[in-house]
Amino acid sequence: MSLPIILITGATAGIGFEAAKHYLSEGWQVIFTGRNSDKIATTQELLAQYAQSPEQAHGVLCDNGDANQFTVLLADLQARAIKLDALVLNAGVFYPKAFSQTGIDDIATTMQINFIGPAMLMQTLLPVLNNPCSVVYVSSIAVQRAFVSASVYAASKAAFEALANTVNIELAEQGVRVNFLRPGVTLTEIQTKAGMSEEQIALLNTSLEATPLGRMLKPQELVSSLAYLTSPAAAALRGAHITVDGGFCL
Repeated sequence: MSLPIILITGATAGIGFEAAKHYLSEGWQVIFTGRNSDKIATTQELLAQYAQSPEQAHGVLCDNGDANQFTVLLADLQARAIKLDALVLNAGVFYPKAFSQTGIDDIATTMQINFIGPAMLMQTLLPVLNNPCSVVYVSSIAVQRAFVSASVYAASKAAFEALANTVNIELAEQGVRVNFLRPGVTLTEIQTKAGMSEEQIALLNTSLEATPLGRMLKPQELVSSLAYLTSPAAAALRGAHITVDGGFCL
């Protein structure tokens, strides 16, 4: 019996990496992407301990900002006769900046990585999506609660959710369903990539002490919700979201 196959974008760290570990442990074949070849190789070595065979995990270079890499990824999958049972669009960026200081290049960069890239990658991969196939977009609670300096980030996430709702109708006959995971403030590399210092990250964590959870989320705390959305138990869901925020939005 063949293994179910999932592709997870941006899985060299954070939520994507924890998800890859989970799916490997559950017997899935995992294809993951990253933007750095060396980091992909390192990640593949780390994931090997969760795989039952070397072929179970396979890393591919694919940057949301480079559409040429989408067709290379598609060709790689087709060459190995792979059909995806699930696709997790996890790769994304967060560059905080006040709206009054936001330039057109800032908007273009975030929209490319968080909206245009995932949308066009999903379109490119349509020929290798199984029937049925679960697509999960890692969105954010920023689409439902405003954060200072996160206007463009919130817009990029909301844009994909809006697009995907129409995709759910258009691809219904193909058996593709798209749903959303909305994480709260989660401790990943996204903070350091956004330019935050260790002290600033610690202060962010302290600021969440008043929430029911009392701290930032850990990436592994998002995995069970991802696993549900990609499972047959979620077959009836279309355009649904699961918010995992430690009670932040209450």
